[in-house]
Amino acid sequence: MQLKKNKIQKVIIIYWVLLAYIIAALVWWFIALGRQNEQMSQYKIQDLHKDDFLYTEKYNAIIKAKNVKTAQYVGEGGTFLLLILAGAIFVFRAVRRELRLTRDQQNFMMAITHELKTPISVAKLNLETLQKHKLAETQQQRLLYNTLQETNRLDTLCTNLLVSSQIDGGGYKATNDEQDFSFIVNDCVDRFITRFSNRIIEKDIATEVFVNGDAFLLQIAISNLIENAIKYAPKEKPIVVKLLKQQNQAILQVVDEGPGIAEADKQQVFEKFYRVGNEATKRAKGTGLGLYLTSRIALAHKGKIAVENNPKGGSIFILSLQAEA
Repeated sequence: MQLKKNKIQKVIIIYWVLLAYIIAALVWWFIALGRQNEQMSQYKIQDLHKDDFLYTEKYNAIIKAKNVKTAQYVGEGGTFLLLILAGAIFVFRAVRRELRLTRDQQNFMMAITHELKTPISVAKLNLETLQKHKLAETQQQRLLYNTLQETNRLDTLCTNLLVSSQIDGGGYKATNDEQDFSFIVNDCVDRFITRFSNRIIEKDIATEVFVNGDAFLLQIAISNLIENAIKYAPKEKPIVVKLLKQQNQAILQVVDEGPGIAEADKQQVFEKFYRVGNEATKRAKGTGLGLYLTSRIALAHKGKIAVENNPKGGSIFILSLQAEA
């Protein structure tokens, strides 16, 4: 990895050196053409005879031609310089974007490998333990509960991967039916309360909030926001899910008291594969796909997703959708 990074740095250095050389060559040719234009004008002026009654007209014509040539060189040189700089900036941004995407994809592959392997390994170990040993009922239930939790993790991961791929590729045909958003949110929260009985998950859900959309996608978006809060918030801190209706907007808020998100990262957290690079998030499980998928779902429903600071510490993720009257 370090070797590859060094190669990339060398390529970037060579790129900027070549760009500087091209600009320097353009400036040199501009100066050379300017000097040549000046010399040609001087030679023409020297060939004039001062006693010629058309001397002034010929002199002015030479000066005018010189100025026209100078303006031509300035215009053409400036145009070439702008094109070179615009092309260089475009290429540099494109390469940087591709390098960042490649890095994020590598991180994603490492994360997804871990995320897939861990629940499979845990489930396999639990089932082998149940098969080989006669355990007490409470121990059996605990192993089965843990296995179910890991299976749910695996199911969520596969769902995010599949739906994200389908949405990006235009293969998912979303419905646009009237949905009881209050019921969907309440159902999602109840499922998380059941799954994570050791966590404090509170809800404040307004009734009779309706939106138009795809129930399956809305469930994924809500689940990803709650699961994100569970991943990063301390176990002893509450997670609050609020749903309210303000005028013609259905506003879902998922409030946690985790490490929070820096201002510079608040837009990037919704990018594909992106994960905030602090120690708290590096230790947390995840692939950087959940919030991206949630933002795409919000966009598909003509809504928006944002994150704000929680005054108590942590983050508030806000999903806003068009509410039905």
